[in-house]
Amino acid sequence: MTNICKSFGKAENKVDVLKDVSLTIEQGEFVAILGPSGSGKTTLMNLIGLIDTIDSGDYLLDGVNIHDHSENGYAKIRNEKIGFVFQKFNLISKYTALYNVALPILLRGASYKAAKQKATETLKRVGLGDRTHHRPNQLSGGQQQRVAIARALVGECPLILADEPTGALDQKTGKEVLSFMQELNQEGKTIVIITHDEGIAAQAERIIYVEDGAIKQDTGKRAAVRT
Repeated sequence: MTNICKSFGKAENKVDVLKDVSLTIEQGEFVAILGPSGSGKTTLMNLIGLIDTIDSGDYLLDGVNIHDHSENGYAKIRNEKIGFVFQKFNLISKYTALYNVALPILLRGASYKAAKQKATETLKRVGLGDRTHHRPNQLSGGQQQRVAIARALVGECPLILADEPTGALDQKTGKEVLSFMQELNQEGKTIVIITHDEGIAAQAERIIYVEDGAIKQDTGKRAAVRT
């Protein structure tokens, strides 16, 4: 990202949320974007994840400038390249864990048989092989977050964006989720976690501090702190 700007509102109601933000994240990094509420970190995540569009600047993803893509183009890139993990899980309540996880590859046009097999394998990987037919309200918070992680993994996207992934979990379960994120990173996934918690950010190899819509500090790649 180079000189990224994003604002909301118009005229006297205009609020500049991100101001000339530039950053580079390399493949295979484990990065935490850290900042208080209102700092712009979630907006930055939404731009990285193509959930929202930039006002100005350049954003290259895998070397391709995505600035001028259509919404359908954004949707295709999201589906193929970016897995999302959210604080509130964002599972579809009427669907089973299996179908929630299968959805990303069904949207790619995979057959239900192939999607079901892949989703089953991925749920087993996150320790939920015996919960495939449970709906979200039949699962604990930690189990729901594991379903969300499985959904992010099933399409084999190289980039995982996690927005406060432990925020709705107890401390023990939160540590388990972070440990799993570290495992995924060691397997080659690029992990970007958005958080306001310095303890969580300390698990990453690199911390980018965001404040008042700008990057205030970037630690660069370093040895991760393991606790």
